[in-house]
Amino acid sequence: MTLRLLTFSTLYPNAARPNHGVFVENRLRHLLASQEAVSTVVAPVPWFPSTHPRAGERARYAQAPAQETRHGIEVLHPRFPVVPKIGMTAAPFLLYWSMLPFIRRLQNEGRQFDLIDAHYMYPDGVAAVWLGKKLGLPVVVTSRGTDVSLIPQYPLPRRLIQGAIRGAAALVTVSAALKTALVALGAPDQKVTVLRNGVDTSLFRPAADRDSIRASLGLKRKTLVSVGLLIDRKGHHRTIEAMSHLPEHELLIAGEGPERARLTALIEKLGLTDRVRLLGARPHDTLPALYSAADASVLASSREGWANVLLESMACGTPVVASNIWGNPEVVQTRDAGLIAPENTPEGIAATVRALFSPLPDRAATRRYAEQFGWEETTSGQLALFRRVLNRC
Repeated sequence: MTLRLLTFSTLYPNAARPNHGVFVENRLRHLLASQEAVSTVVAPVPWFPSTHPRAGERARYAQAPAQETRHGIEVLHPRFPVVPKIGMTAAPFLLYWSMLPFIRRLQNEGRQFDLIDAHYMYPDGVAAVWLGKKLGLPVVVTSRGTDVSLIPQYPLPRRLIQGAIRGAAALVTVSAALKTALVALGAPDQKVTVLRNGVDTSLFRPAADRDSIRASLGLKRKTLVSVGLLIDRKGHHRTIEAMSHLPEHELLIAGEGPERARLTALIEKLGLTDRVRLLGARPHDTLPALYSAADASVLASSREGWANVLLESMACGTPVVASNIWGNPEVVQTRDAGLIAPENTPEGIAATVRALFSPLPDRAATRRYAEQFGWEETTSGQLALFRRVLNRC
């Protein structure tokens, strides 16, 4: 029997934000490639009235299409209201009230669903469990990081997340550390399945023309790369400060976000303008060339669930230096993969970079390490879990 899924997540890419939640899209793409499941993707977008650039990042919400096809998958982007100042508290309620009539309309048009595949515990998972109860559909919720490590610190969201834990038919985490956190929130151990993210080893692979890519980027020193949104928790400021202790290295940062001005000022203050460059957002399919050009990647984030950028770098033959936080030690297990920085400080990062370069792992060995993290195991695990849920129901 072909599984008929309703994939539900605000963390899903769209034409206006093509790199937003690409890890959700990638997992679904590989699942559908098995030809054992089909999916209607409902990826709600906050309503915003203006597309004017002066509105900043929020204007991109208005630029998202109502419907689009990505990688052969139809994606629907219905709008839901967001209330300033009380947004986090109100979000699951507003998401539920907005999406219930929308999904009912899809059903009235003839779309049939066996279960809801929801991503992110809050607000998505909370709203999805309420929708499932109203529509008579079992719900599987995947937790991905901050939804378990940070948001439960707030009393009302914590209670709502615990309600979603009880109401979901099954729970998925992308790392064992996140499973431990969910169990601490009250989830029965047997209710939580760890299904890590994989890496597309056909897209992320060593570039054959590495020297020419380095030349085109003007790279002449030992090169580090850091990929991720320019937000505080990604720790780019720590990596930049570490460059003061690494005079033989240069750093490329790929990503965009609200911290750009602060990071630019930091680079100038430390006198690093000749060795640190902010490249801005890069399309996902251009990242393999960037990873291949670098000698090592750095991820100095303070919170992660399962950092896809680490596996993407390794798959291109580029070892990593990663902060010692949830999930990262599960990705970086051998020196061929890279090293975990004992201290997530500029000095700790710099010391770990120097250790990694003494000597650097063989790039072919780093690639071989990454190859064990393909999507096949995750896809088969998803299919087995969904079928178990439907058999119980």
